[in-house]
Amino acid sequence: MQLTSYTDYSLRALLYIGKNPDRLVTVSEITDHYGVSRNHMVKVVHNLGAHGFIQTVRGKSGGMRLAKKPEEIMIADVVILTEPHMNIQECFSRDTNTCPLIDNCSLMGVLYKARRAFMQVLEEQSLADIL
Repeated sequence: MQLTSYTDYSLRALLYIGKNPDRLVTVSEITDHYGVSRNHMVKVVHNLGAHGFIQTVRGKSGGMRLAKKPEEIMIADVVILTEPHMNIQECFSRDTNTCPLIDNCSLMGVLYKARRAFMQVLEEQSLADIL
């Protein structure tokens, strides 16, 4: 399983902002620090702001800061927000599934358990834990 770059950028943005709690952080700082696309980061920051993870301040001396304490930002919540789905196998999506084994396959249950275990680990981790 691999998380999308959108999720990666979201987590990186939160980490960078969280490491600088005493000031406003700019998109340019984050993109320069991580060497990532500014256009993508602008979309990420907009989404994080719209969902209450960060506060944004517009204007020449604007920037962003965490909208919550790092202990209140759970990594699982960010992943759920930013991943389009957590289908680690085609059979997880009944709408687009073309697997001929769907009615007789016990692998799907194992993969569901694996995904659940993955998410349980993320549910136990806050931004504070990884800062």
